[in-house]
Amino acid sequence: MESISWNDFEKVELRVGTILEVSDFPEARKPAYKLKVDFGPFGIKQSSAQITKHYTKEELPGRQILGVVNFPRKQIANFMSEFLVTGLADENGDIVLAAVDKPVPNGSKLI
Repeated sequence: MESISWNDFEKVELRVGTILEVSDFPEARKPAYKLKVDFGPFGIKQSSAQITKHYTKEELPGRQILGVVNFPRKQIANFMSEFLVTGLADENGDIVLAAVDKPVPNGSKLI
């Protein structure tokens, strides 16, 4: 593992946002959802996430997640992703969302 400096870490804008909308993303190569997330003062942003193994579309709205909001936009199939959804792979490689266990204001930075 390569070490990074504190300055490097501070450049990463890991922010909390609340999922507003979830829709299917049939054009994605791997099963995924499109997410619309409210990051408070950073606005409403969209991304995709390969989280269909552990989550249904119905259970995700209202849930707070962590996202990297200062990456450049990235095209995924016919969709522009505006932030990186963070998560961890389980024993099968399926993604479990990184999230907070108590409500915090949207846009709060991981410190």
